[in-house]
Amino acid sequence: MKRLERSSGSLAAQAIARMDETLPWYRAMPPENRSWIGLVAQAGIAAFTEWFRRPQTPTQAISTDVFGTAPRELTRAITLRQTVEMVRTTIEVMESAIDEVAAPGDESVLREALLVYAREIAFATAQVYAQAAEARGAWDARLESLVVNAVLSGEADEGAVSRAAALGWNSPEHVCVVLGTAPEGDSELTVEAIRRAARHTKLQVLTGVLGHRLVVIAGGSDNPLHVAKSLIGPFAAGPVVAGPVVPDLLAATRSAQAATAGLKACSAWPDAPRPVLADDLLPERAIAGDPTAREQLVEEIYRPLEEAGSALLETLSVYLEQASSLEGAARMLFVHPNTVRYRLRRVTDVTGWSPSDVRSAFALRVALVLGRLTEGDHLA
Repeated sequence: MKRLERSSGSLAAQAIARMDETLPWYRAMPPENRSWIGLVAQAGIAAFTEWFRRPQTPTQAISTDVFGTAPRELTRAITLRQTVEMVRTTIEVMESAIDEVAAPGDESVLREALLVYAREIAFATAQVYAQAAEARGAWDARLESLVVNAVLSGEADEGAVSRAAALGWNSPEHVCVVLGTAPEGDSELTVEAIRRAARHTKLQVLTGVLGHRLVVIAGGSDNPLHVAKSLIGPFAAGPVVAGPVVPDLLAATRSAQAATAGLKACSAWPDAPRPVLADDLLPERAIAGDPTAREQLVEEIYRPLEEAGSALLETLSVYLEQASSLEGAARMLFVHPNTVRYRLRRVTDVTGWSPSDVRSAFALRVALVLGRLTEGDHLA
């Protein structure tokens, strides 16, 4: 014990010199961090001396004695791999000095004690980094929840962008929001499943479970339906709605609002595909009172038809009123059925919705109603 105590200072100096000689990352560190690492090495050797005196000392005490000398920030400054290299170097220095430190005949006793201590210090190292990882994981989860909630509530600002950047969000050009029902059970497992699916499809995601909803903000693809299909696995049974693509995280509130409105209106379309685009639910959203959907239907369907000439609006209206009958519409308009057919093709070209498709005809009818109501408001 006396020989160990007398040698502890020189052993610590040798360990630091060995690290400086063999570990490039140690030499490249700022002086402050190197001094903290030196203190950890000294504490490790001193703790071995104390542990050799009382070998029943629990691992927690070793962890406190060795790593408690350095600030918590040191776990961020050096990686687990670097810490392992530091510990290995210190143990090697101590092992090479056994013949000089040990009393004659006690070399094997000291060597065996050092092997056991090395095992204990390895467990202590793992515990320190595990605790740091858990703390960082809990902090990241809270940070991610704040970002997701800000986007969903329409309160995303530069602060949310900064928080997302801290989580590794690299500001992809294309962003969309996918909403659905969260499965029962551990929400952390659900979030991790979303992340695995995102890594598989090379998407960036910010995700969280808010109440009964699973929210995913996905970046890196300009195809929201493809995004939703790629990430649909962890969602519970029920509708899954993908909002439109927007340019960045700040604009993701628009995508989130459309997806939220779509999720609420999905019950009005029992045969909706899964997943479904929020824009495919425009007529249901409009009937449910979503002002954005109403405006979108008017601006994307009614206004272009109006600008294309009254013949298209009139033909579409009559065709829909005549139960989608070409001949019936032609008789009402006093034109040839081919004229009606040509005008309906023009309606499809102008709006992107085909009057001959039942689903599209429903959206066109709602758009006509909303457009007329808008015109009536202007007249009033």
